[in-house]
Amino acid sequence: MIEPTHAEWETFLQKWFIPLLIPAILVNAGGLIIPILEPDGSLYATIAKTIARTGDFVNLRVDGKDWLDKPHFPFWMAALSFRLFGINAFAYKFPALLFWGAGAFYTWRLAFSLYGKSVAQLAVLIYVSAAHLVISNNDVRAEPYLTGLIIGSVYHFYKASHARPNFHLVAGSALAACACMTKGPFVLITVGAGFVLDWIWGKEWDQFRNIRWWIAIALTAVFTLPELICLYLQFDLHPEKLVYGHTGVSGLRFFFWDSQFGRFFNTGPIKGAGDPFFYFHTLLWAFLPWSLLLYAAIVRKCRRAGDPAGAPSRRAVRGDKICLGGALASFVVFSLSRFQLPHYLNILFPFFSILTAGYLYDIRLRWTRKAIRITQDSVNVLLPVLLLLLCWFIHFRGWPWLMALILFFTVLPFLLFRGKELPAPIARSFWMAMLVFAWFNFILYPAILRYQAGTQAGRWIAGLSPTQAGRYVINLPPPQAPDTVYLLQEAPVAYSFEFDCPRPVERISIKSLPALLDRGPVFLYTPATFTDSLQIRGMHTQSLQTFQNFHISQLTGEFLNYRTRDSVLTPWCLLTVTR
Repeated sequence: MIEPTHAEWETFLQKWFIPLLIPAILVNAGGLIIPILEPDGSLYATIAKTIARTGDFVNLRVDGKDWLDKPHFPFWMAALSFRLFGINAFAYKFPALLFWGAGAFYTWRLAFSLYGKSVAQLAVLIYVSAAHLVISNNDVRAEPYLTGLIIGSVYHFYKASHARPNFHLVAGSALAACACMTKGPFVLITVGAGFVLDWIWGKEWDQFRNIRWWIAIALTAVFTLPELICLYLQFDLHPEKLVYGHTGVSGLRFFFWDSQFGRFFNTGPIKGAGDPFFYFHTLLWAFLPWSLLLYAAIVRKCRRAGDPAGAPSRRAVRGDKICLGGALASFVVFSLSRFQLPHYLNILFPFFSILTAGYLYDIRLRWTRKAIRITQDSVNVLLPVLLLLLCWFIHFRGWPWLMALILFFTVLPFLLFRGKELPAPIARSFWMAMLVFAWFNFILYPAILRYQAGTQAGRWIAGLSPTQAGRYVINLPPPQAPDTVYLLQEAPVAYSFEFDCPRPVERISIKSLPALLDRGPVFLYTPATFTDSLQIRGMHTQSLQTFQNFHISQLTGEFLNYRTRDSVLTPWCLLTVTR
């Protein structure tokens, strides 16, 4: 049987869109107050910190060496933010959050242009509550920038696709160029694939010959010039530099080929071992709580697209295949790539959100609606049960009270959103997603980041007064307290310490340490296991403070289990080293 659906969605969204959107924004913004996670987030923040302090926006450097991996744009944004707000986690994450917000805005604009207000509102709610987008607003890398830039470029190009060259063509080209300066030219596949599919499906062959797209290509190339100039100045102009163990490395070649296509074909300096089904199962958790709905939406969209003899969709409009084409083409490319990471999918989430919203808005069959209610309410029960188990497993301080609070907020949406209409289980799913992500941002991460030793050590040093610093360095008077903290090249990297430490940080080898000691005591941050190596070489060490460390971005059951946690922690020490 067929049931009317549009009126119930419009009534629901008119009442609940803003009340649901505001807490979602606050939960996503919760990552601003959380320290930066190792390793990638701290590494990128350290690079941006160097740019902000030196004023050198051309050269990307790590530990005093040239660094060739990611393009400049995210580092420029973070460095400018550091100059405005100071060197801190908030300043690093804030511009990324703005681009995530731009992604929500452009998701709204594109969905509104294609399908109307209700689908646009629903798409935004799905976007702001998708699991890996929330995670990426905490563990910030390049993806929040890319997400906003790509969907923004697609929107402006869509508006320009049936008009004379105008502002939208320039804006789309500028955003596409910024996306290239964030991840490389590979992103243009995501920007353009949807248009190609839509033009072929709509038999708009004249689009392939239209001068506007040649203008767009030229503008994108011009707007990308700052990145190309920087790469040329840092690498191509200096073939003597040693990069990836080789001299004569071209930054331009890396940008156009090795960085992305080289990873895809596994011929570049950074290699991987891809699994063609990796993203199929990754999407199940990365797009929670909407992943099963997304699969259903894509299957239905493909079935309708593959049945031209059937009745056309009521919502078939010009541009209808843009989201499907952009999402599927990029998904296939990612799946075939030999280098795969979960957060690569984030740039597709705006398209996924629009596809899922359009699917939900158009469902009329009663059995389909019933299946969705059962599926989503199963998710709505499993998510809080998972939180309860984790609370017991991790044993937070005051965990019984926390479990009681979770139970209260689990029951509440079933009282607020009742009835057999489809918006009710969808609203409950949104609520449960916010409950889970709030728990992660405000409960889990603050608790476990006590075990990110680099952050804790940096904060400990920041809390020292000059008098205390002098007292800690073998009772030297304050003027003789060392200005620099050293890391051992033989030890694992500690970018969180380099970022959070308020003093200059340098990496040296153990062999170089004796010569440095001739000038006085050295302040050293190192794993405790290196203490014996220093003493064997005739150096004296005094431990100032010890910090327990764990790789927080790769959580394990042994770490989360309060009974076995101590067995997987690694102590790091702040030492003063003397002759």
